[in-house]
Amino acid sequence: MAAVRASGVVKRFESTCALDRVDLVVAPGEVRGLLGPNGAGKTTLLRILLGLVRPDAGSVELFDRPPAQAPALARVAGFVEEPSFYPYLSGRANLELLAELDRGAGAPIERVLERVGLASRAVDRLAGYSSGMRQRLAIAAALLGDPRLLLLDEPTAGLDPAGVREVGGLIRELAADGVAVVLSSHQISEVQDVCDTFTIVRRGRAVWDGTVAALRAQAPASAFALETSDDAHALALAARTPGVRGDASGRGLTLTAERGRLDAYRSRSDTPAWRSAGSSCWPARSSRCSSR
Repeated sequence: MAAVRASGVVKRFESTCALDRVDLVVAPGEVRGLLGPNGAGKTTLLRILLGLVRPDAGSVELFDRPPAQAPALARVAGFVEEPSFYPYLSGRANLELLAELDRGAGAPIERVLERVGLASRAVDRLAGYSSGMRQRLAIAAALLGDPRLLLLDEPTAGLDPAGVREVGGLIRELAADGVAVVLSSHQISEVQDVCDTFTIVRRGRAVWDGTVAALRAQAPASAFALETSDDAHALALAARTPGVRGDASGRGLTLTAERGRLDAYRSRSDTPAWRSAGSSCWPARSSRCSSR
């Protein structure tokens, strides 16, 4: 039984085709990433899966039932676009209200607050929450129903790197418990270590679908512009390092490195000491390297 099975989904808004024959299958325990730029159709697809919007064509099933049937949505939770809460209430009070509206929900409020790292701020008013904390509270709200399928729209938006890692760890824990997760993002760097599979959407169409390993295998190697005091020596080192290629045919040097290979080039005993800052890196004193 698939947690999600969508086939040939089409959705139009007047003259705009938001989704054009999109297919999607997600198994229990799978984390599926929906990747694409803003306006690609990711949020529209999530709305359809949540039963908030009806497709113009195609079929959608959640656990072998259409979303319109109540049992299909009983163990489904999530959020689309920016989550909204009452700013004058505390985080705990917001969750208590949602649990009451959902007839008590299934998971204890204190447990979900602890799980998303908000237990120490539970009594604070939401007006004092950062955008990242609001994202965590939205995930906590989704977990109240003890879901078997989570549909999350940009769950890492507004989070600092530590928060991104924490949310990613939480999603992997849920997947290990058999929860299927569909999450959208336009930043692959934030979700590439969380997802098992990806569906890439562009202008309403699914243009790529497959595993993370397949996507990485097809991705081009990282390229860097290199400035050095000894170009010949830098090229020779690249030639002797597997997965690294130097090119001096243009202006200056270009260094192309396969995933995980740049560190081997930098750490060679006959290479000057390197240091890094953000996405740029450079050897101390003798050369400089910045990503292209």
